Amino acid sequence: MSSYDYDLFVIGGGSGGVRSARVAASLGKKVGIAEEYRYGGTCVIRGCVPKKLFVYASQYHEHFEDATGYGWTVGESTFDWKKLIAAKDKEIARLEGLYRKGLDNAKADILDTRAELVDAHTVRLVKTDKTVTADRIVIAVGGAPNHHSALPGHELCISSNEAFHLEELPKSILIAGGGYIAVEFANIFHGLGVKTTLIYRGAEILSRFDHDMRQGLHEAMVAKGIQILCHDVIEEVSKVEGGLQARTMKGELLDVDVVMLALGRDPNTKGLGLEAAGVKTNERGAIVVDDYSRTSVPNIYALGDVTDRVQLTPVAIHEAMCFIETEYKNNPTKPDHDLIATAVFSQPEIGTVGLSEEEASRRYKALEVYRAQFRPMKATLSGRNEKMIMKLIVNAEDRKVIGAHILGHDAGEMAQLLGITLKAGCTKDDFDRTMAVHPTASEELVTMYSPSYRIIDGKRV
Repeated sequence: MSSYDYDLFVIGGGSGGVRSARVAASLGKKVGIAEEYRYGGTCVIRGCVPKKLFVYASQYHEHFEDATGYGWTVGESTFDWKKLIAAKDKEIARLEGLYRKGLDNAKADILDTRAELVDAHTVRLVKTDKTVTADRIVIAVGGAPNHHSALPGHELCISSNEAFHLEELPKSILIAGGGYIAVEFANIFHGLGVKTTLIYRGAEILSRFDHDMRQGLHEAMVAKGIQILCHDVIEEVSKVEGGLQARTMKGELLDVDVVMLALGRDPNTKGLGLEAAGVKTNERGAIVVDDYSRTSVPNIYALGDVTDRVQLTPVAIHEAMCFIETEYKNNPTKPDHDLIATAVFSQPEIGTVGLSEEEASRRYKALEVYRAQFRPMKATLSGRNEKMIMKLIVNAEDRKVIGAHILGHDAGEMAQLLGITLKAGCTKDDFDRTMAVHPTASEELVTMYSPSYRIIDGKRV
């Protein structure tokens, strides 16, 4: 019989934490899980789920416009921000309930409190100041927005967290950042009728994505009316009559209702008691783990964004299942972080898996690049001026497809299926002998028979 209160104690009720707790409990382990805010974590409560709901809401004004070209007469339309917030909150509450129900059905102890490490086997429950012990501990507390505290006036700004709970829809917003969160919210607010400006220190948005995706999205956003200021940053935010004023590095003064900082996320490890337990962190505060998600303390594991490996919800869930296999099924399993399909729910969307052209050209001697740019069929009768871009990166030596990138409608859905294809190691010849589904946009992926260009030793030829 165990001398500990729990076989497993999980700190953090997000996707990775809940999955590891629920599955361990279903295997008959005595499990406790603590969450200080709401179960569901960043993704469900203040991340990808409410964001996707906002994306849907922001697209309707274009749907109404497009309907005319297809013979529909749409009457006067209005948008009610408060109704959207209420509907979103109801759905998030439902999803949180499902997370709790899953844990409860598995007979895990659900604790609504912050939890901090005391030592390698002891956890303090802050709400009651009670301590419990556990044979194994999983830390899955995720990350938090970087509030950029060095910025004068940062306290006047919001992060993506607060964007989901604004009491009123602003008339204008300035968003700092060039990553997927900044880009997605810029499109959301613009779609809801907000005058939107994006400011980013880099030369182009979405720094780690393929250059065709970055440039194509940039051009589409500007065409919609979103102002994008590159090579610039906010240097100060101050209150002015009627709202806020941001002063930029280039000396511009931007008067807006709201300033949103989307300048990255930091591992949520402050005050967690990691030093007391002997758990090592890196310079960013992320928990250092080995290939099996084990920390510097053998019985303590860390999953998800708190490790700063790949900040995606499905990755945290995958890491949780690998932990279960390793610790409770006698099947040591390393998380597989290779070829992760990713979507940016911008407007238009980006779906991508594998290497960008830039990264591939650094790794491989010879590449074939297949690229198609075309007007999607849906835009023909609507009259909307938009383009889709599809791109395959192929290693010329063995013809394996090592990168696939899509800009356009349903790009995220296509990226999921492409993820299977690339994971299976399919070659361009496999693509070529696959019959097209017509008429679809995705048929371009299997009908690009000749390379658009080649890259030899990093140079286009």
